[in-house]
Order: sequence, then C-alpha cells, then structure tokens
Amino acid sequence: MQARRGVILAVCTVLAAPAFLLAQGGQAAAGAPAPAAYAPADSMGALLSLTESEVVSAAEAMPADKYDFVPTAGEFKTVRSFGAQVKHIAQANYSLLKGIGVPGAVDPKTLEDLKTKDDIVKALKDSYAYAHAVVNSLTNDNAFTSASGVPPQWKPTRTSMVAFMIMHTMDHYGQMCVYLRMNGIIPPASRPGAM
Repeated sequence: MQARRGVILAVCTVLAAPAFLLAQGGQAAAGAPAPAAYAPADSMGALLSLTESEVVSAAEAMPADKYDFVPTAGEFKTVRSFGAQVKHIAQANYSLLKGIGVPGAVDPKTLEDLKTKDDIVKALKDSYAYAHAVVNSLTNDNAFTSASGVPPQWKPTRTSMVAFMIMHTMDHYGQMCVYLRMNGIIPPASRPGAM
C-alpha cells in the first residue's frame, strides 16, 4: 500500500508541476536552484516501470492453480477472480491508451478468452510493452494535447490518460495483494528488502 501511495503522489506531482511553474512565472524562487526538468517520457516512464514491476511480480507470484481464486468470506459475491483481475488490467491498459494513437494496441476483447496463467501473464506483459511505447511517444510538445476514446468531460490528454492507466492499475493491484495474502503469499513488492 505504501508503494501505491508513492505512485499516486508521484503522478500528482508530475501533473501539478506545470501549474506550479506557471504560478512561479516559469522560474524558480529567487536564490533557489531551478528544479530539475524531466522529459515527459522519462518521468512517466519511471512511474510506469515501477507499476509494471509490482503488478507483474504479483501476477507471477500467484500459483497457476489459484488463478481462479475468489474470496468467499465477506462481501465478494460479484468480484473478479485473481486471473480475471490480471486480465482486466491488460485489457484496460489497451483501452485507456489506444486513443493516444500509437500503433500496436490490441483489441481488449481478444483477451477475454484467455484462461491459463501463462497466457494471462504474457498478455499483461504485452500490454505493458504497448504502454511503454505510448509513454515513449510523449514529448514536451504533445504531452498535454488531447487524446480520444474516453468521455470528453475527462478532458483527456496523452499524459492524463497514462496517469489514469497507472492509477487504474494500482487499484486492481491492491485487490491482487489481498488475494495473494488470503492465500498465504506476501506480494513480492511488500517482502523485506523489496524496493
């Protein structure tokens, strides 16, 4: 959970930086060193890599025979199984980023019939490879240009859609962590010495 909060804080910081600089007249306060400037692809790419590492390691940690696991104690009547959570992340990565216009998006519906852990984890990794291609397309000139494929009231830009994809992923990662712990598995990112 601490890693999730860190990712959300980092995403908020990245998205707030342009407004902060504008409020400062585009310059650092008198006498203070200028803040480091990162290219959008580098900044968002670092967050994406962190997210990918946590989610993929969690997906790989659950044994194949537990991919159909759904909690039974408590209010879990309509939740996705562990494998369906992982598959949903892969599908959403494509759905949320395809409106940016980078070639290579897979139709999320084609992933629906995946059943085995190996196939689902491969689809997850492939979706992150696509997400990295999208992030690598971000530049100072296009980072805040509009994106399509989502309701216009979201005011979607290339960067906000990447940020939303990361946020959405971490929501499901939290659920994956609960499922892992219910099966006696500590999520790899939460193990002593991780990160």
